[in-house]
Amino acid sequence: MVSVNPISVKPWVFDMNSGELYEMLRKAQEPKGFFFNKNKDWVLAILQDLLINKERYGYMSCPCRLATGDREKDRDIFCPCVYRTDDVKEYGSCYCNLYVSAKWNDGEFEHQYVPERRPPEKAAF
Repeated sequence: MVSVNPISVKPWVFDMNSGELYEMLRKAQEPKGFFFNKNKDWVLAILQDLLINKERYGYMSCPCRLATGDREKDRDIFCPCVYRTDDVKEYGSCYCNLYVSAKWNDGEFEHQYVPERRPPEKAAF
């Protein structure tokens, strides 16, 4: 699996706003079969939270999970997280409903709760 690794992205990327991040990630992820949720307001809010986490922690951790602030401990939840592929394959959506399949967006995949795959021992609390 190849994904955008926040560590390898140029530092200027994080001077972006959520709309600019949207376009950058859309171009990188759609060819891989991962699409943004068609609810663009939701997507832009999640992307804004990713940018806040980048400022807070130095990396874009999933805003739908508690980050520890320790880069190594949180590596599995750098967005896109390591759980995304399996979540989208099984449920049509990632845990945050940020990345979805085309079928999910088209209503051909039941929209259901995506359970947490992250092991409890990795949680911040």
